[in-house]
Amino acid sequence: MHISSSVHANCGVVGVYGHPDAARLTYLCLYALQHRGQEGSGIVSSTGKEFRSHRAQGLVSDIFSDVNTLRKLEGVIAIGHNRYSTTGENIIVNIQPLVMSLHDGPIAISHNGNLVNSKSMRTKLMRQGSIFQTSSDSEVIVHLIAKSQENNLKDQIKEAILQVRGAYSLVLMTRNTLAAVRDPKGFRPLCIGEKDGAYIITSESCALDLIEAKYMRDVQPGELITVDEKGLHSEMIFPPEKTAYCIFEDIYFSRPDSRVFGEYVDKTRRKFGKRLAEEKPADGDIVISVPDSSNTAALGYSQKSNIKFEIGLIRNHYIGRTFIHPIQSQRDFNVLIKFNPVGGVLKDRRVIIVEDSIVRGTTIKKLVKMVRDAGAKEVHVRVSSPPIVSPCYYGMDFPTKEELIANNKSVEEIRQFLNVDSLGYFSLEGLLDSVENGETHFCTACFSGKYPIPLKEDFSKDQYEPDK
Repeated sequence: MHISSSVHANCGVVGVYGHPDAARLTYLCLYALQHRGQEGSGIVSSTGKEFRSHRAQGLVSDIFSDVNTLRKLEGVIAIGHNRYSTTGENIIVNIQPLVMSLHDGPIAISHNGNLVNSKSMRTKLMRQGSIFQTSSDSEVIVHLIAKSQENNLKDQIKEAILQVRGAYSLVLMTRNTLAAVRDPKGFRPLCIGEKDGAYIITSESCALDLIEAKYMRDVQPGELITVDEKGLHSEMIFPPEKTAYCIFEDIYFSRPDSRVFGEYVDKTRRKFGKRLAEEKPADGDIVISVPDSSNTAALGYSQKSNIKFEIGLIRNHYIGRTFIHPIQSQRDFNVLIKFNPVGGVLKDRRVIIVEDSIVRGTTIKKLVKMVRDAGAKEVHVRVSSPPIVSPCYYGMDFPTKEELIANNKSVEEIRQFLNVDSLGYFSLEGLLDSVENGETHFCTACFSGKYPIPLKEDFSKDQYEPDK
């Protein structure tokens, strides 16, 4: 299997069971989850006899702009996916949901996460005669299901899941059944909602809000959910173990109006900002955010420091998120057209910029220059996460140590690189104190280098320290 050396990031998944407009609801949920992936999107529906599908590269609103596209996706069951490549190339064949024909009928799968043993599993399966159509690690799971000798979907999924390791929040669909499963560490969020007697399973609760569905609960780490004509069924397929929720969902990736890991993201980010103001105060006239992901952390910083919050950067919302673009040149270009400084706010002010994270440093460096060019007297940067020093192998955008500025430079060297008057990072201790059970429930490998699932495959030359 090809492991991308350029980027790892997140995706968004959706499943709907028991609604006459299942495809339309899936489309709306994907629209709410657009921030989780912008390379491509797809929906597969079931009429009970056959699958209907539509997948393409681009944004959800463009792919499904023709009303006839959704009308053709008949059925009361549907699953969807917003793609950002974690493994595999950015080509049309890798856009999910993946659809495969098995001996007892078709199956479709949408996957959010990254498997850490997919390379060895793919090699094993190919030696046994499996033929792979994509370079996505999600296909490994389908082949394992296909090879299962069990005679029902639930047991086939269980047999497959017990053979893979890593981060996965999955939704799967057959002609008459919807299924979902979450890895035993719970790296990625996944929740269940209800609307008009139909069940909706999706990455974030903000998707449920858009379709006016009721949030029921999260899919538990290690839990397998199946939904059929008899209702919703639950089974824990792994014994309880120490969870490893991705802390970056709270820092950056999830929408602030979502409920993730038991808490609203907005509330958590405000805590980050307030604690950051205590740890890393700065003399400034105004606090500004890098919209939109650091808005609430900046508000928290402003509230705690009693320094006025201002809108200093205007974001063009028709441009995608620079962090999750797969090519550096795209990220650089998008910074220039995505943000514009408000000169009347910034001129002759001592400006404190609150940023949620610094990965490569290229985006914030350009923004600092914008703020200075707009007349700021001083520029201070405060970051609501610790320095990112290690790659993520569970689905975020930190593929190699060489790309991580904090792995190669000290805080003072980063300050000089950014050309700011001061630079302050949030401490790991403060970060974990700001979330419930932070020390025991969250993965912080990107900050600490301690990986909750030891890596046995050669992803890169990076060294890592398994979390024992």
